[in-house]
Amino acid sequence: MRLISYNLRKHRAAGELNALVATHDPDILCLQECDTTLLPDAIGGLGLVRATTGNRLGLAMYLRSNQYRVERVRTIGLKKSLHDRVLKPANERVLGARLLNIDTGRHVVVASFHAAPLTALNSLRRTQIRAGLNALQELAPGMPVLMVGDYNYPVFKENLGQTVREHGYRLTLSDDRTYTRYRVFRGHYDFATSNGFDISRITTLPQGTSDHRPILVTAEAG
Repeated sequence: MRLISYNLRKHRAAGELNALVATHDPDILCLQECDTTLLPDAIGGLGLVRATTGNRLGLAMYLRSNQYRVERVRTIGLKKSLHDRVLKPANERVLGARLLNIDTGRHVVVASFHAAPLTALNSLRRTQIRAGLNALQELAPGMPVLMVGDYNYPVFKENLGQTVREHGYRLTLSDDRTYTRYRVFRGHYDFATSNGFDISRITTLPQGTSDHRPILVTAEAG
């Protein structure tokens, strides 16, 4: 499986998606901060699985339909931060799909995730991550789960790694930092948590117009 995850920075980087798919040939594309009212039905050879509807800027997933069959899709609301409550409610922070690999007959769960912003506490983001992973496991109990996206977690990843391990998951960072807009906040924001996947590498792709760099995940269900 080749999967790209990209935070579009309020949809500003949407114009890059066709070239991104053409260059890196992913099977799945997971998006964050996309204007769900402007998304096309297809990007390259990937078809739209679903986009969130709870707020204009949300999550979306595309996949290669001759490789995977969609069996179930779920959007998941998580505990809200103060930012969500006061400024712009983000009711759906996980978009997950149970997929059947047509060639292998294996079921997997893949999700696009966007954690609460940096104004929230790391403890809230850990709570969101735990809740998101638990909800995804319910889509296909015992099946491999891969959740990618913008975790908004640049520092103190030891605590996050411990939380993820306690739930039977693995945290995998990319080969370079993914957020570069503000010097003090630069770091690895976009990465993966997984269970039952062998992630051979996560490559940080070149900077575009977003303040996040896209990541390319190469993984295989174990």
